[in-house]
Amino acid sequence: MRNMRFNLLIAAFGFILTFITSSLNNLYMTSLIRSLLAFVIWFVLAFVFRWVLGLMTSHADNELQRQIEVEQSNDQRGTRFDLTLPNDSEELNDLLTPRPESSVESDTGFTPLNLPKLVSAQDPEQLAKAVRHLTEK
Repeated sequence: MRNMRFNLLIAAFGFILTFITSSLNNLYMTSLIRSLLAFVIWFVLAFVFRWVLGLMTSHADNELQRQIEVEQSNDQRGTRFDLTLPNDSEELNDLLTPRPESSVESDTGFTPLNLPKLVSAQDPEQLAKAVRHLTEK
């Protein structure tokens, strides 16, 4: 009920403000209609404002609660120290021992690509003529 009172109070303020400013230049019936419309608009605006404000405060409360939880979990961090290690010596030995290459792996059919060299041994005068010809444009 308190929330509705706040909306009605804001809407009444808008009604009175609109009626006073509108009655100076208009007929009283026109001022009354405009004031009633202003009442509805102010009521809706107050409701939307309170709703947005409620969302922001609930978000801030959620953020504060998360920070408190993180701080509590940080208090427990580092209080326990476990010295037991898993026994993985078999895996290390398997990784360190070389395995003989099988014939299946070597017969993949892969041969590296050997590209021909693109170096030409032409006469330097011919190269100079070609460069001059290209730069004449």
